[in-house]
Amino acid sequence: MCTRNTPSLALSRQALRDVLTRAGWDPEVIFNAELALAELLVNAWRHGETAAPVVYFSLLTCTLRVCVSDENDALPERRTPADLGESGRGLQLVEGLTHRWGVDPQKHGKTVWYELDFAA
Repeated sequence: MCTRNTPSLALSRQALRDVLTRAGWDPEVIFNAELALAELLVNAWRHGETAAPVVYFSLLTCTLRVCVSDENDALPERRTPADLGESGRGLQLVEGLTHRWGVDPQKHGKTVWYELDFAA
């Protein structure tokens, strides 16, 4: 199953939750998937400077892949935030919540993605 969504955070999270719930995924894993999606989408708005990033996810066999594409060519970099810093932890959070993540440069912009594997 593949789904492409509007850049609405609420609608994108709900669509992801619905697909994973129907597929029988664990609620904690669904929560992690939603949180990682929120991080990627907010990063596309904030750092990718893209008003309408493309959100795409696919569920093939036992692997969920979530992609967020923006129009900015700058690739994301993991940062070490200040102890009291309000930003800089997004990619660390995505890395901790998912099994794999990465970035694919595009002709115009980039796609940041993550994958989660089904745990029975």
